[in-house]
Amino acid sequence: MASLMRFGCSVLAVVAATGLVAQPVVAQKTDTTKTDTSASAAKAKKTLSTPTSILPAAQATSQPAATTQPKVTTQPKVTAPKATPSSTPTSVPTSTPTGTPAKTPTATSSGTPPVIPLPAAGHDALLAEPVMSWSLADAKALLQTIGYIGKEGLIPADYQPAALKAAIAKGEGDELDTLASRVFGWLIEDLRDGRTPMTARVQWFAVDPDQDVMPTAQIMAQALSDHDVAGVVDKLAPTNPDYAALKAAYNATPVTDKAKRALIQANMDRWRWLARDLGDVYLMTNVPEFQLRLVVKNRIIRSYKTVVGKPGRTATPQLAETVTAVVFNPTWTVPQSIVKGEGLGAKVLNNPGWAKSAGYKATKSADGVITVVQQPGPSNSLGLMKIDMPNPHAIYLHDTPSKQYFNADVRAFSHGCIRTERAVELGMTMAILGAQKTATEAADISRSGQYTKVEMTRTFPVYIAYFTFARSIDGQLMAFNDIYGRDKPVLDAFAAPRQLKTTQRASEEEVIKLDNPL
Repeated sequence: MASLMRFGCSVLAVVAATGLVAQPVVAQKTDTTKTDTSASAAKAKKTLSTPTSILPAAQATSQPAATTQPKVTTQPKVTAPKATPSSTPTSVPTSTPTGTPAKTPTATSSGTPPVIPLPAAGHDALLAEPVMSWSLADAKALLQTIGYIGKEGLIPADYQPAALKAAIAKGEGDELDTLASRVFGWLIEDLRDGRTPMTARVQWFAVDPDQDVMPTAQIMAQALSDHDVAGVVDKLAPTNPDYAALKAAYNATPVTDKAKRALIQANMDRWRWLARDLGDVYLMTNVPEFQLRLVVKNRIIRSYKTVVGKPGRTATPQLAETVTAVVFNPTWTVPQSIVKGEGLGAKVLNNPGWAKSAGYKATKSADGVITVVQQPGPSNSLGLMKIDMPNPHAIYLHDTPSKQYFNADVRAFSHGCIRTERAVELGMTMAILGAQKTATEAADISRSGQYTKVEMTRTFPVYIAYFTFARSIDGQLMAFNDIYGRDKPVLDAFAAPRQLKTTQRASEEEVIKLDNPL
């Protein structure tokens, strides 16, 4: 235990050196609440003053504001959008007035746009891009930006460069305003949120907050007011250095190596599905790598082997959650699929000696329902530590008594939850960083043998991601096995025409709650 105390002190020293000890670290919990469109959507087209930058101050454009402001409108040149049901996210433009999806753009004399499939029936309404007034100079800057967007792993043809060039040749006016606004809106959406349609993101439940923090209309207005389309676009990419490493690798890979470029392209897009800035302190596990990272200011200070869900129904979903507490010496309430389905309840009630040695206690209610709780101890199925990160999937990080599985190369054995190597060490770290416990206090709690829930006073994000080409914990770019077969839908989406974005924010697949660490 002295070694655990020394470890806790060393972690505290590392975090203190970053300045985070004196400053609470608050997780940016994704808000999945969806509200109606604001009343301001009904305002007509009008001239705006220079908008306040919605990008981080450290990366805001250094160009001075233009002395003459362009005409900028905040809404489409249609009547006000009708408020959609509660599934509509805050600050996001919604559907057309009738609530039906907008029509696919039709061919014009200035060029023929690509065929863009509409969402299948049952999906949310299409997002509507705002229409703003474009000068020829800004439109030409947009055309140039589209020409270079391939360096970000996107596809220039998605943004109708031929049609835009033809519209520019005709001069300023409604046609240029409509086309430039539309394709710039698409470009913003793809850089900020990812090009992959939500229907191709298997078991993706990590709702990206970026479109709420950086709405398309505000980004477009800022770009036009600053006359800096390229500069604003540069600030939409993920800030994580792992994304930058993928971008460099993508651009260094010969165009003849189509398979590798496609794989890198797909994984660059996966970074866009997450928040642009993951925070100063967070936990991230890359499921196909079977590793968990504790990251402080983009530096991995600890890593841990993991065991993840078995392929199929028990595969681990992708989430963005928050550490709210660390439980030392946890209990485990056994799910009814085991209590009743596998006969554990009857076995515990009928064999008290065996039940005591195995750490099980059972109660039977008046209606005959048996509840079985495994008590704290080294044989507990959750081990000696559990990290609470409330989510509807009942997924969490925890210890395990079955340490032998950490020696396997492919560690996909669980029912969805993530078993973590050196879990007590991780729990102590969270208690020190998140609840201001001393190393001695954390060690005493962990070895007490008593159920103890340590609530976080500083909360931390937890990202359960799925990258099949990424930097390993050693910093080397490499491919990982696609253990759940989730690459193909993303690769297929990039091979097909770009789909219009909808208001859907996460996978519509079934939420599978197994709550079973076995």
